Amino acid sequence: MTQTVGGPGATASKATVAAPRIGRYRWVICALLFAATGLNYVDRQTIGFLKPALSAEYGWGQADYAHIVQWFMIAYAFGYVLFGRLIDKIGAKLGYSIAVVIWTGAHLACAFLGFLPPALMLTSFMITQALLGLGQSGNFPAALKAVAEWFPQRERALANGIFNAGSNVGAIITPLIVPIVMLNFGWQWAFVATGSLSLIWLVIWVWIYRKPSENKNLSKAERDYIEEGKPEPVKQLPWLKVMRIKETWAFALGKLLTDPVWFFYLFWLPGYFIETYKHQVGNIAGVAAPVIVIYVISDFGSIAGGWMSSAMIKAGFTVNMSRKLTMLFCALCVLPVGFATMFIHDLWTVTFVIGIAAAAHQAFSANLYTIPSDTFPKAAVGSVTGIGGTAGAVGGIIMTLGVAQALAGLGGYSAVFFVAGLIYFLAVLVIHVLTPRLAPAKIGVEIPA
Repeated sequence: MTQTVGGPGATASKATVAAPRIGRYRWVICALLFAATGLNYVDRQTIGFLKPALSAEYGWGQADYAHIVQWFMIAYAFGYVLFGRLIDKIGAKLGYSIAVVIWTGAHLACAFLGFLPPALMLTSFMITQALLGLGQSGNFPAALKAVAEWFPQRERALANGIFNAGSNVGAIITPLIVPIVMLNFGWQWAFVATGSLSLIWLVIWVWIYRKPSENKNLSKAERDYIEEGKPEPVKQLPWLKVMRIKETWAFALGKLLTDPVWFFYLFWLPGYFIETYKHQVGNIAGVAAPVIVIYVISDFGSIAGGWMSSAMIKAGFTVNMSRKLTMLFCALCVLPVGFATMFIHDLWTVTFVIGIAAAAHQAFSANLYTIPSDTFPKAAVGSVTGIGGTAGAVGGIIMTLGVAQALAGLGGYSAVFFVAGLIYFLAVLVIHVLTPRLAPAKIGVEIPA
């Protein structure tokens, strides 16, 4: 603001009184969430890049690999609801820590499976990947809980977009690390190399993370900014009450429809490139280039999607309009991938089209992830996120079955990409019907904390 200085007859001068500096410590927390999400995807994708080597060594077919993925998805579906509820009870710090301990322990355990008899390998990988899925399901409920605690509504989509971009960085790091370690030291050491990074993150998380009200590094100005416009806190809401609210299902059905596409990219793209473009990519190391390109492109999409709706809100658009226009634009950008693999047979053209679709998915997700914090109090964010994550994992299980059937002769990869290209329009429609104004959910009686 400005203030005029001087008495009558004096020359007026203006002195600018600077507003208090808000501070940026909240972005340190966002960086931690970004790193955790990246490592989550490194560990999750490792099995996809080791699939050719493990299949050759132990005689696995497409159905065997699909069973491993299915067990991951089943545990992931169960764990999402479990962790969503648990994190609402015990908080983001402890909840995240428990999740990382479980998933990292399971991931590192895979390194020792090579000592087992070959007949036990498939079953053992199903068990360890199920435990991996159980632990990894805690990542997004904990991260979204942390964003709800550390960011005002106007910045949440951007914060979500940034930490969600970690999934793309993880997907880029995986093909850089795993094939090199595997080819030089064996597949067992690929699990050790990637899992050790998550242990380092866990130490940093436990050391740094505190709620804004408990963090001594946070200025009063930034704390006030974070709490701006937030409703009074409430105690944890009964699960059945959350389940009956239509905004819960706007988020859950959005995840059910779109998450399977991302799981398809994560678990099946390396195999798709080897099987379809073997003469161009050669072995698993050659797959790294197109996969990296796809996830580099998608990284920009994740941040751009969060920025787009946040910029629209700052420009005066309603939260409802900003989120949904962004998601509709993303659906349009995904559409070409539904037809690309039918009519385009050039490796790098297909790679670019898939990259745009993956970027649009991440931009869509950055806005979809804001629905729990846009429409529910902080005490319910973990539970709603857990329900939505479970729905997304159920969709992933269905997708895994569908991919296995398609590859058995019912349309091949082209049929899967066709569904992936169209599903986002249905998701936008369902979200709009269930929450036409994206207003705070009508929860009923709230109990003050």
